[in-house]
Amino acid sequence: MEKIKRILKDKSGSGFPLIIAVTLSLVIVFTGISEYFRLMIVAQGVRDAVQTAVISTVNDNYDDVYHGVREGYSGAYQPIAEDFEESLDYGDIYDRLDGVLGLSYSGGYHEKRTSDGKLEFKVWNLEVDIRNAPFASGDQASARFEADSTIMLEVPVSFGGKLLPPMRIKVKTSAGYTPRF
Repeated sequence: MEKIKRILKDKSGSGFPLIIAVTLSLVIVFTGISEYFRLMIVAQGVRDAVQTAVISTVNDNYDDVYHGVREGYSGAYQPIAEDFEESLDYGDIYDRLDGVLGLSYSGGYHEKRTSDGKLEFKVWNLEVDIRNAPFASGDQASARFEADSTIMLEVPVSFGGKLLPPMRIKVKTSAGYTPRF
């Protein structure tokens, strides 16, 4: 009995549980931070890819831009009889996006999956607003052919198992064309 009392009163090794608790806390914090950075990297990559696809669409409209250098027009207009008519080409942004990001279409979403079939992210609800430059505008600051787009992005959160909901954000991009000469 005396030996058991001595063992219970001995204080050596009492910091060991605290060290384990601090180590586990730091692992959880660093895992959360790395998951946050993963989500931000995926969101930035999708935003860049959407912007690339929108810029390609803006560039496709280049051939329809009226080249009235002397007059300073830069809108997408085509001469029709004695007048000009607006001519916009929306292109296939989803097709370009699928090519850039390696997405596949499934169930109304464009999805990116890992090699083992696990969902990395999915995008949907692409909206593109093309604003033609005003015809014969005297204000050269607003005489830009612009395309704004938004798309919904969902990225599953892999921290905490199924406890946390996926990250859903609206990704916004903008591109424009201004003639230089």
